Amino acid sequence: MAYATTNPFTEEQVKVFPSPTDAEVDAALDKGHAAFKKWKSTSFAERARILQKAADLLRANVDEYAKLLTLEMGKLYAEAKAETELSAAIFEYYAVNAERLLAPEVLPLASVKEGRAKIVFEAQGILLAIEPWNFPYYQVARIIAPQLSAGNVVILKHASNVPQCAAAMEKLMHDAGLLEGGFQNLYPTRDQLAKIIADPRVRGVALTGSEGAGAKVASEAGLALKKCTMELGGSDALIVLNDADVEKAAKWAVYGRHWNGGQVCVNAKRMIVEDGIYDKFVELYRKGVSALRMGDPMDPATTLPPLSSRGAVEGLKQQVADAVAQGAKAEEIPLEMPNKGCFFRPVILTNLEEGNPARHTEFFGPVTMLFRAKDADHAIEIANDSPYGLGGSIFTKDEERGAELARQIDTGMVYINHPTMVKADLPFGGVKRSGFGRELLGLGLKEFVNAKLIDIVDIDAPF
Repeated sequence: MAYATTNPFTEEQVKVFPSPTDAEVDAALDKGHAAFKKWKSTSFAERARILQKAADLLRANVDEYAKLLTLEMGKLYAEAKAETELSAAIFEYYAVNAERLLAPEVLPLASVKEGRAKIVFEAQGILLAIEPWNFPYYQVARIIAPQLSAGNVVILKHASNVPQCAAAMEKLMHDAGLLEGGFQNLYPTRDQLAKIIADPRVRGVALTGSEGAGAKVASEAGLALKKCTMELGGSDALIVLNDADVEKAAKWAVYGRHWNGGQVCVNAKRMIVEDGIYDKFVELYRKGVSALRMGDPMDPATTLPPLSSRGAVEGLKQQVADAVAQGAKAEEIPLEMPNKGCFFRPVILTNLEEGNPARHTEFFGPVTMLFRAKDADHAIEIANDSPYGLGGSIFTKDEERGAELARQIDTGMVYINHPTMVKADLPFGGVKRSGFGRELLGLGLKEFVNAKLIDIVDIDAPF
């Protein structure tokens, strides 16, 4: 695979990065293992100091970091600044909370003679993080912040189209004072990646990406008996019930579908609207999408950036064509489109009958699937008719009823009166083909630590 920066707005290739030699990969593993031996016994206070420094550096240089995001994957500059701040908040969260979250757990035993038992949480070694291009800093921060705070070390294999963002994260941790080898960025080939996964010093693999990549990496990790976490695709349902504030719901739906150019695993990709307000919602939603503005992602007036690559544009076009060939109706919103760049006009798909494979497809870009539901039960049925189970949302004025309905949706996350969102202090993860495992908070912190039982038992106690 070629690691290169290609500006999605100009489609000009800016810089190419070579893959390492096999000897360099071996050296990185050696360096990571040596770093782990020191880092695992480093105090929580020292780990926290370094993580806080990383947060401070991101905030102090937010413009520089944000411009790099916009250059490499076309993110709106305002959203790039927000991602940089979110990444800083994640580092800060673990700087403040990691020691408390990893405190030993004392177990209440039935008898004193059974012993004094506790569970301690210990780092295991090198972790491999395989991350995607759509959030080049956030995706990295949400794995390295918890795992470095736990005492593990990390090797990063980032997406091939954001190599400069990957290098920037490595430099960030170096500048924050992390010991050499504690966090390393590599541009490996596929064969080298398999070699890293198989190395016994690598104790786990965290991947965020496509189903195909997840299946391949999970199988290689399984053959090596390595634990892995997988955050894969998503096709979040946004349910709007008859009693919802339809104006606000439509406004949130437009944002929920189109932020980051519609290239988010938790974008609201399927709008499921109860019959009584369906027509009104569609009118408002179409109006909102029509108000989006394509253009230079550095321009504050732009609200819909280019897709990440020309290949992404062509792939999305083919998905829409396939949906139409199977009976769907496609309405293209006629936004004024620049004469350069990887742009894709928004499309609304309707008439998605049960036999249409598009119902089970993830559209990674500004394509909306729209469904009319007879009632709330029907809306839940449509929402669960998906191979994915990442996030979702329900809009209703009856918040308690919304929370009850949320229990019926087969996903890892459900929000009431808000599209699925990402925060430093909320867990993230899904079920079904959206993957397994959790990131952030204590859940993510403990994914790759050894929960070790230590029991001090009376020598005369019965077996």
